[in-house]
Amino acid sequence: MKQTIYQVDSFTKKAFKGNPAGVMILKEDLEDALMQNIAMEMNLSETAFVNISETPFSIRFFTPTSEIELCGHATLAAAHLLYDNKTIAENERIEFKSKGGLLKISKEINGIKMVFPIYKIKKIETPKNFKELIGFTPMEVYKCSSDWTIAIANNEKDIKDAKPVFNKMIENGLGHLMITALSERDSIDFVVRCFVTIYGIDEDPVTGSAQCGLVPVWNLRTGKSEFIAEQISERTGQLHVKLVDDTVEIIGNAVTIFEAQINL
Repeated sequence: MKQTIYQVDSFTKKAFKGNPAGVMILKEDLEDALMQNIAMEMNLSETAFVNISETPFSIRFFTPTSEIELCGHATLAAAHLLYDNKTIAENERIEFKSKGGLLKISKEINGIKMVFPIYKIKKIETPKNFKELIGFTPMEVYKCSSDWTIAIANNEKDIKDAKPVFNKMIENGLGHLMITALSERDSIDFVVRCFVTIYGIDEDPVTGSAQCGLVPVWNLRTGKSEFIAEQISERTGQLHVKLVDDTVEIIGNAVTIFEAQINL
């Protein structure tokens, strides 16, 4: 059986920027082991599998090593394809049923808007050996649902200069870590980098689901509810994000890089 698979760069308007995701649009479910093998073969941070025969559409996300509950950039990639391929009209909304909750999508003038649930956050003590493993001493550290740790740095330079010791992060409880700081540029509110060694990803280029924790943290610290965030990975990416009740609105753009036939 041949099946089309796509690669899409998310949270960018330019090819080869943002975060690449694999996407397969399906009319029937694949076996879990097959989806995992496809994700391993794609070797991207996430590959999304969308079953459009269900209502709402089901969406599942796989890293090269395991399934995860929620992924922002792969959701954006899938929605981009459904609109771009005319499966869904531009004036219609999309609902994805994921293991991380119901995801509501719409096409806006400035991009595709995704409505995600917020993560609950709790302030914690700085983990042991943090400076030795990451490169700076954080001002504050939070734990949030989905098992993310969020560390607040003093400045943007701390985030840029961080050099994580990836092979020691998991054993020290830092295998699922965001580091973030206020930006020193007028056009950007805060910057972030994300490390997901626990799922086989040293540094994720642009992490949409991270905003489910970052937006509540920066709302708590600044009192603001709307932000322009920049993920300062090597590829970089920008997100327009907004806290609305118990959800986070995330707006981004995406570019299809290629489509190919995969033999299953």
